[in-house]
Amino acid sequence: MNDSFLKDKAGADALPVPHRASIDMGSAEFFKRARAQLNFDVPAALADPSIVAKTGDRGTDWMLEIVAREKPIRQAAVLIGIVEREKPSVLLTTRAGHLADHPGQISFPGGKIDPKDASPLDAALREAKEEVGLSRDFIEPVGYLDVYSTSFGFRILPTLARIRPGFDLTINTEEVDDAFEVPLAFLMDPANHKQGTKEYRGKLRYFYEMPYEQRYIWGATAGMLRVLYERIYTP
Repeated sequence: MNDSFLKDKAGADALPVPHRASIDMGSAEFFKRARAQLNFDVPAALADPSIVAKTGDRGTDWMLEIVAREKPIRQAAVLIGIVEREKPSVLLTTRAGHLADHPGQISFPGGKIDPKDASPLDAALREAKEEVGLSRDFIEPVGYLDVYSTSFGFRILPTLARIRPGFDLTINTEEVDDAFEVPLAFLMDPANHKQGTKEYRGKLRYFYEMPYEQRYIWGATAGMLRVLYERIYTP
């Protein structure tokens, strides 16, 4: 993505639409494309402070360069779970309102990578089980997306996974308030990829936002969904 795509809230609402695959593709085509694009090689940027995991967005990359110089790396992993329904959907959570960090925000199941975790994949699966009770028996991992960096020093490695229907969830209210699904077609439609701005050290930085019904999906979660769109839906 480049800054020709950037628009603040006062400008046009959505980003220009590049040539892309159909946003209404079914599960079979989606996972075929995903398996062709992704693998389980852990990117060096997850742990190497000399590598700045950039987004390609000059409206954000300058901030990430500052963060990389000033803050220690906080490694994290999340599960981007695609539920294989007639119309595929994405499993999301609402962080518990009493949490000190990002209370009430919408996120993927996930969290920091612990020393006991065998891999980022293992961390994402563990967190999904701890937060919402999602059994590994229903999860088929597909591969890693790109490392996603945040202003808090997190370097997040998302695992894309297929989730078979029939699972039961048990919400851990210490960590999340609820779990819900959003149609994949909605989240992969660039017409729904809005951009907002916030000030960081006297300059504007940009972030994605994808409001859905009464849910406000934004920040790192929306940013990772945009990365998914760019990897799977654009040539």
